[in-house]
Amino acid sequence: MPRIIETVVYTVDELADATKEPARAWYRETGLHDEWTDFVCEDFRAICRILGVELATIPVKLMGGGTRDAPQICFRGFHSQGDGASFAGSYRYARGAARGIRTHAPEDKELYRIADELQQAQRRNFYRLTSDIRQRGNYSHEYSMAIEVERHSPTWQPGTDGAEDAVIEALGDLARWLYRQLCSEFEHLTLDEVIDATIAANELTFTAEGRRFG
Repeated sequence: MPRIIETVVYTVDELADATKEPARAWYRETGLHDEWTDFVCEDFRAICRILGVELATIPVKLMGGGTRDAPQICFRGFHSQGDGASFAGSYRYARGAARGIRTHAPEDKELYRIADELQQAQRRNFYRLTSDIRQRGNYSHEYSMAIEVERHSPTWQPGTDGAEDAVIEALGDLARWLYRQLCSEFEHLTLDEVIDATIAANELTFTAEGRRFG
């Protein structure tokens, strides 16, 4: 026989301080949506375009049944051995990259350094260096990227000494930079005060013990 069971529920502001922690733990585990990375990844795409990196894309299924192309960016985190970020695509010289990156990110000295390293390697090779960047293995960090560097020359002239290593290192540093941005964004979104504000804005409710209800 059907029965009606009444449960008293609370907003996060109404919970006792001790029982707010289970509510926050629930949000950290399951409350973050996949879209939390969108801002960082969109900014990364813009940075890649400035530097001359064309990210590969993969089809992603949409709720309505269609697909969209998403950049091939992978990451795993955070704070465990093997964590990191990686990407796939191609790289070639982009005119004005060093100046463009300073305009886009006027306070990010690490991006300046990466842009300058790529610029110097290109200058020594008459701006003919290109790279193919592929994902390999089951991990997602800078060392899981297979990066092949070539110098396009009508006389098959090889790249200058150290050019290949310089490009590989710069692109690996770009993956490290991406991981740090993702880590920083995650840490911000999972601060107690940010979680409380998000839970309140979405009008989520909990039992007196801090368990999610509804």
